[in-house]
Amino acid sequence: MSTPAETALAIAKSLIHCPSVTPSDAGALDALGEFLSVAGFSCNRLTFSEEGTPDVDNLVARIGTGAPHLCFAGHTDVVPPGDESLWSHDPFSADIADGRLYGRGASDMKGAVACFAAAAIDYVATCGGEIPGTISLLITGDEEGPAINGTKKVLSWMEAENLVPDHCLVGEPSNPEFLGETIKIGRRGSLTGHLTVTGQQGHVAYPHLAANPVKGIVTALAKLYETKLDSGSTHFSPSNLEVTSIDVGNSATNIIPARAEAHFNIRFNDNHDAEKLKAMLMEKIGAVFHDTRLSFTLDFAPHGDAFVTEPGALDELLSEAVTALTGKTPVLSTSGGTSDARFIKDYCPVLEFGLTSETIHKVDENATLDDLEVLTAIYRRFIAAYFETFGDRSIGDADAR
Repeated sequence: MSTPAETALAIAKSLIHCPSVTPSDAGALDALGEFLSVAGFSCNRLTFSEEGTPDVDNLVARIGTGAPHLCFAGHTDVVPPGDESLWSHDPFSADIADGRLYGRGASDMKGAVACFAAAAIDYVATCGGEIPGTISLLITGDEEGPAINGTKKVLSWMEAENLVPDHCLVGEPSNPEFLGETIKIGRRGSLTGHLTVTGQQGHVAYPHLAANPVKGIVTALAKLYETKLDSGSTHFSPSNLEVTSIDVGNSATNIIPARAEAHFNIRFNDNHDAEKLKAMLMEKIGAVFHDTRLSFTLDFAPHGDAFVTEPGALDELLSEAVTALTGKTPVLSTSGGTSDARFIKDYCPVLEFGLTSETIHKVDENATLDDLEVLTAIYRRFIAAYFETFGDRSIGDADAR
């Protein structure tokens, strides 16, 4: 009989063999579903569509009934490998060398999916197939892409099926350098703006006959950079704005352009919400162009709001498992980018803990075999502790939430 670590490695290799670059599934969900089905999980394949976006395959695997319901959320889609000639191992071969498993998705996040699946399979086997509640896996193929036909729609389906979990653990690579370093208890919000300034084209020798939009856009962006958004909050660092591009589409050096465009992004904490930030930006930028010959438009991409799962029993259980298996005391953090946890937090408390982020999205992405084994053991210990703790109390208790 295989150990949980051996099962995790087998699942991880089978997933990496599938070139599941978003939105292609390439057999990854079938591979995972085979392991889970043999262990007694019921598997629902869900394909969602929306005009203008590719169809996406998703998987909800479940065993047990009733509360408490622990869900593991993850994704089997990966970013493209890039120039494969730069890889020392084929990105979809799942080669093992020098104690490491190589391949696109090894850390982000097929490795963590495999570890949790193996841990859950072992727990179910230990319980003789009868667990005191529900374990589910919500696995999407749309996390690295537009995130339209993935987790958000799966959660809506789960709600309609009365399968909303009580708590969720996301397996994103949460540790910057070493396993056991960080547990994510929330994420900053993200707001991307597109500023377009329109003037009047003209010859640089006759500026009075033109209206230079570059002057306006530089002034407006400088005003935004000068604006202090906040000083941080209990669980978050200060909010931050960064300009990511400025473009005038002008190849000539003696022409004042007719328009200038810029993109910027704000990563914001729980002192703000996106709508109030939009209003503030409109006011400050509008003041720059008041009584000038320039006009502007300011558009925004779909945003994600900041959220935090207040520290309590859930992160304590996970921290205890991490410390017991690594000897490290993990920091509770809200740093980093966005993840599908931003959708899950609308349904239940959510934490994130997975492998390290050192090689994610890079050439020769890999995970150490030791980390895969330890992460499997952490998940296994956490699952058992979860049902021991929340199985004996009301899910509505304050410290459970």
